[in-house]
Amino acid sequence: MKFLKLFQGREKEPLPESELLARYWQSGDIALLGALYEPYMEMVFAVSYHYLRNEEQSKDAVMQIFEKLIKDLKTHQVGNFKSWLHSVTRNYCLMQLRAARILVAADEIEEIEIAEEESMEMNAQAMFETARLDSLEHCMKMLTEQQRISVEQFYLHQKCYREIAGDTGFEIGKVKSYIQNGKRNLKICMDKNGTN
Repeated sequence: MKFLKLFQGREKEPLPESELLARYWQSGDIALLGALYEPYMEMVFAVSYHYLRNEEQSKDAVMQIFEKLIKDLKTHQVGNFKSWLHSVTRNYCLMQLRAARILVAADEIEEIEIAEEESMEMNAQAMFETARLDSLEHCMKMLTEQQRISVEQFYLHQKCYREIAGDTGFEIGKVKSYIQNGKRNLKICMDKNGTN
């Protein structure tokens, strides 16, 4: 897809994402944003196509989301660009579906969101595999009981949101929240202990 190669070659030596974000924040240079966005354009297209089911609309979404980032990144402090961009893309597509008054069953949207969230969470599992076990164990004790149970069930027992909700009695939306907040709190704790 030629349109995905729009920003290729603008940055000669790749810089870390955090450096690109910081430089863009300071300068507002769109070339820096292009270098940051380019590696994720295929992901943005794939997520857009997953929701919109239309190639041309998905291509438009890739460009519209880039234009949205020009403004949004000047006002948002972003820690994990890929996760944040994924959320921005999903929300953009859902707004497009609503604006076009396409009737999509709430259950279907929830299924899509759950599948994508589970996929992202599974990819984050590498963080736990590289952390020292004693520090991880200490940090797990710092989580709330709901967060600890949800994180253990998801990462250690490889259970999906529905299974965790069924086993614990937590609402499925709460399970997602417990996992996300627990993961964030673990990362903060691990960073403090020098085991990021």
